[in-house]
Amino acid sequence: MKQDSDATTVPACFISNHEGFLGSIKNFIKDFVVTEIDTSGQRVNTATHTPDSASSDENNETGAECKWNNHSSQDNDVAADCGLDVTIPSPGSFDLSVILGQSVSEELEQFVLTLKEKPTKQELSLGSFTDKHHRANVHRAVRHRFPFLMTVTIQPEIRVREDPDYRELSQLVTEDEAEDFFRFIDAKVRGSSYTFGPDDDKDHRTVVHHFLSRRFGKLVETKSFTDQGTTAISVRLREQGRPKKRSAEERKEEEVYTGFTLRKENLETLEAISYMAASLGVLPSDFTYAGIKDKRAITFQSMVVKKVSTQRLKEKMAEFERRGMCVTQIRSVSEPLRLGRLQGNHFDLVVRDLRPHGDTHSSAADTHTRLAALVKEAVENVKARGFVNYYGPQRFGSVKSVQSDRVGLALLKEDMVSAVRLFFTPEDLSDPVNNAKRHFIQTDNAKESLALMPLSKARERLMLRAMNRYGTGPDGCTQGWLSLPHSMRVFYPHAYCSRVWNEAVAHRLTTLGHRARRGDLVWLQEDSAESSLPQIHVVTDQEEQEEVYTLGHVLMPMPGNTVKYPENAMGAWYQERLSRDGLDGCRFRVSNLKLNLPGCHRPLLASPRNLSYQLQRAACGEAGGEETTGNSSRNSDRQLNGTTAEGKLTLTLNFDLDSSCYATICLREIMKCDP
Repeated sequence: MKQDSDATTVPACFISNHEGFLGSIKNFIKDFVVTEIDTSGQRVNTATHTPDSASSDENNETGAECKWNNHSSQDNDVAADCGLDVTIPSPGSFDLSVILGQSVSEELEQFVLTLKEKPTKQELSLGSFTDKHHRANVHRAVRHRFPFLMTVTIQPEIRVREDPDYRELSQLVTEDEAEDFFRFIDAKVRGSSYTFGPDDDKDHRTVVHHFLSRRFGKLVETKSFTDQGTTAISVRLREQGRPKKRSAEERKEEEVYTGFTLRKENLETLEAISYMAASLGVLPSDFTYAGIKDKRAITFQSMVVKKVSTQRLKEKMAEFERRGMCVTQIRSVSEPLRLGRLQGNHFDLVVRDLRPHGDTHSSAADTHTRLAALVKEAVENVKARGFVNYYGPQRFGSVKSVQSDRVGLALLKEDMVSAVRLFFTPEDLSDPVNNAKRHFIQTDNAKESLALMPLSKARERLMLRAMNRYGTGPDGCTQGWLSLPHSMRVFYPHAYCSRVWNEAVAHRLTTLGHRARRGDLVWLQEDSAESSLPQIHVVTDQEEQEEVYTLGHVLMPMPGNTVKYPENAMGAWYQERLSRDGLDGCRFRVSNLKLNLPGCHRPLLASPRNLSYQLQRAACGEAGGEETTGNSSRNSDRQLNGTTAEGKLTLTLNFDLDSSCYATICLREIMKCDP
């Protein structure tokens, strides 16, 4: 069931006006399954992978091949695939019509022309290639001829799509420079360098430096130099294997990255990571992931751990399973994961005990028939119109007494002591966790509180350990926050900004309605072949009258130091809202904690993809709230048929959402209640 505080964190504004229905979710852990969708569009529990380094087939749990060629990796992907020399031949040495065949080559050329005219996420299949050396030649030929394309192998098929890194760079430099740079990256010739054209704009050079460092920092280093009055950026491949004080064996271990798919059940992401780190003898910060997943669910997500070999990770599989974790698809990879490097998530949800809103004295058959109509109407409405893209309750933490956004507000005010005390505020319960929190609040004794805190509470123990060493004053509390991984520290200020965003959207819908209005923000629509980075556009009075934009185009800013605010009544609303919390002139930086919040422009509406549903009678025993044993899906496969069976109805929903969109919020729009 939802917590009492949910209503305050997620306003009750809807887009569609259907009636909805009542029901409950997460009765059982199996009722809420979340599967990450990687950047290639595959679910991580079904995607197959090839190791990045020359290793035996036993290092690959799947045996099939699926790998995007990523230019920012330190190892050449083609070399990893077939062991060929990585030096890119001269342009004349590739003939795509010979390597691909004339018809496929022409189809690829047409695909490229389409991309130039209108960017798209669509893919093109180049066909199947059973010989790995042939596949390597295809990868290299396509990448050299069209540096702005990514190639992927799903053995034995090869597909191509636009490379988002190329598109981003091509907005900063000329297209010719972007293509030449990517050819330079692909070649990986030791000691080589590449120089961009003259650029006397220091601010622009800084943006280019930051992009290259963010996307290729492990592979290259950059510097600006001045020659004969003009300044340019030079890029050099980093030297590999330079002498260090560590032994060769230590260096080799330090460079090991192992990727895997984690299935966890009823565990927080950090809790799972903390246990695995302790078992493997590494730090929690040695684990990287694309996103944090729900606790009360079965979740599948990609992870990468540093300094742990594939064999060592396999040896721990049985131990992890005893803690509700299953590790599969273990493989060698070349670099860590980055937050946000995912396409979205797939959800398989079960809503139990369906019933109409309001009391009903209808017969079971009549109720079932009515519910079938209500569900169909609700699903079709959300398919067509989407839902308000609120941040879900998970964004604000699971503790009733203190929401995470209040902790975040204290951090933005750089009041470290208040933030710590809010973090440790206990609930009105007497379990070990709350007893330890209560002891800390009452005594300010980090050492004794650490002894009381259960081993499973990774965040609390990290902070208490740091404060035991550095004290509980401002400096000690700062060290306590710094003991958490960056992704955990930034969670709290993000929670505050998310609450403001939710409130802003509710106010926007209430006061300005469900149309795009003058002063609203949208992405600028560009039909030109000469594409640029998406630009924020302010809706004009004429565009409002002509209904050029819809509510689905409207963006709402999450507060930060780089965002643009609406140029209508909502702009003043943001200023007043931040001022009310004492954040006038806030820089949205917390230097002591190395936190920077640029903010973002988030679409007001979101839409589920591939939405399907199934309405069933609950299996025997499930209607009474007891989980069935055996093949419960087989027991509940009977479709609603209008007969007078007495069983409660159960709704199964399957859909995809973009990253940072919440399934519980989609359900609210469907059901018209907090599920």
